[in-house]
Amino acid sequence: MPEAKKENLTAVTEFYLLGFQVSKSLRICMFYVFLMVYWGTICGNLLIIILVSTSKILHTPMYFFISQLSISDILLTTNIVPNMLQMLLNNGATMTFIGCITQLYFFCTSETFECLLLAVMSYDRYVAICNPLRYSSIMTSGHCVILATVSWLIGFCTTFISSTSMTKLNFCGPNVIDHLYCDIVPLLELSCSDAFIVHLEIYLLGGPIVFIPTLIIIMSYTYIILTILRIPSNISRQKAFSTCSSHLIVVSIFYTTIGSVYVVPTKGLTLTMSKILSLLFTVFTPLVNPIIYSLRNKDIKKALKGTLHLCRII
Repeated sequence: MPEAKKENLTAVTEFYLLGFQVSKSLRICMFYVFLMVYWGTICGNLLIIILVSTSKILHTPMYFFISQLSISDILLTTNIVPNMLQMLLNNGATMTFIGCITQLYFFCTSETFECLLLAVMSYDRYVAICNPLRYSSIMTSGHCVILATVSWLIGFCTTFISSTSMTKLNFCGPNVIDHLYCDIVPLLELSCSDAFIVHLEIYLLGGPIVFIPTLIIIMSYTYIILTILRIPSNISRQKAFSTCSSHLIVVSIFYTTIGSVYVVPTKGLTLTMSKILSLLFTVFTPLVNPIIYSLRNKDIKKALKGTLHLCRII
């Protein structure tokens, strides 16, 4: 390949993210809204992590997994929102190629981990309801740590493979991304080299990561529902279902928002609508998750009261 042509292929070293192209007053309003949502997300999830770490009544597998979900939510929102706030203030933002790939890496890692963790949490609920006598022997602290660690490792490793392949693509212009963050689809659209290997890796790695956890969740809740229906007492049935309701809501929100962006055909959607849908699982879902697990949870409320009482004494 001639040297001049080779230089042109590697000319793009940074990208310009457009964000929301709206009036300045609306952008300022959105800035304060997203800033409050961001701080609410950080504070809410940090509170969950602190309570689970310090309160003995929350030293159970379910709350350990909830704390891991909070860590993932903090990683996701911190990876996306600060740069989004900069875009709102400056009506766009420039990001280096490495910065863009890094953002994509941590975004995909947190989403992959959450997908796997939700499957692990459904398995935990399955054992608790369908095999209650063996629950303590199956879901030991060591077993829970292994499940969480494996989920994190799968997220980091699989995403590293596809992110590394992205760095080998050539970007020769344009360098404008009409989105809120560096996502894999708009990046691949800007590439001027053959992205077949990247697409193949996404299907080969991403397919099982989505399909297997989804299958585990469906099978777990099928057995859970069948077990609950066999319980003779209405009160016992309601109590058993209440232990799963928060997780079911979180699972529904996760798959609905992700599916609306990556599974449902987007040809009929405007770019603005696509950005709004992306906001749901990158900005608002991390805020909602700790709220869902806290509102109807007596243990978390009790742990919070105990912590506040201890703070007053100190």
